Amino acid sequence: MRVGIVGQRGNRRAAAIVADLYERLDGMGVDVDVDEESAADAAAWPNDHPDPADLGVPADRMADCDLVVSIGGDGTFLFAARAAGSTPIMGVNLGEVGFLNAVSPENAVGAVAAEVEEYQERGAVETRDMPRVEASGDGWSLPPALNEVVVQGPRRGHGGGAALEVRVDGSLYTSGRADGVLVATPTGSTAYNLSEGGPLVHPSVSSLVLTEMCGEESMPPLTVDVDSTVTVRLTDADGGFVVSDGRARQELSVPAQVTLERADRPVRIAGPPLDFFAALGKIE
Repeated sequence: MRVGIVGQRGNRRAAAIVADLYERLDGMGVDVDVDEESAADAAAWPNDHPDPADLGVPADRMADCDLVVSIGGDGTFLFAARAAGSTPIMGVNLGEVGFLNAVSPENAVGAVAAEVEEYQERGAVETRDMPRVEASGDGWSLPPALNEVVVQGPRRGHGGGAALEVRVDGSLYTSGRADGVLVATPTGSTAYNLSEGGPLVHPSVSSLVLTEMCGEESMPPLTVDVDSTVTVRLTDADGGFVVSDGRARQELSVPAQVTLERADRPVRIAGPPLDFFAALGKIE
């Protein structure tokens, strides 16, 4: 079995957990890959370990593992998810809310060891699928988003939006001028979507959420089936952008049409289930 570990950048507690996990998994006969930046924090590693620099691998190697462990907040989890592809991911929460990370740091080593033992006995770990949404246009596509995709004009604020037309499975839902439109998964409903006035959606609900961003006329947020095809057409603007999970970005030449659909591959979550309402109580 091969386990990948991704730790939060610059977090001493994450670095210590990475080292503890390596020691435990190595003792169980497991091959361990540590992402390069986590491995480079050698101060957290005991002296009897191999040179941490020799353990580090590029993040995209995580897709070759049987299990990936993310140690940090939701941002670290999103980074790990992009690298892991279809490999199951287990999240250790060092953040304030942690909607994607169900394991406490105190239980991290034991919880990961339990997943490894299950894999060694059954040849697999139990997982839960979380949908991702993918944006595409004329000759381009962005990496799938676990949280949300934003389609917007050239900038936020007065004079920076665009004329938008939003359709669901070909039927017109709304049109008008706004800063942009946000299409979120249930996972992403607690993130950017919530800050823009969108609804919370329980992770068990198979849906996509459409939320307008500062429209001139109010567009109520809309929840649609996760297999719906959403199209957003931008006109009357000097450019625009599509942004996937706040990271991958595509510049648009307006007029332009963006198609948003459920990605073929979900994120596969391993480990204990998240208590959604307990995490919800941490939102300020």
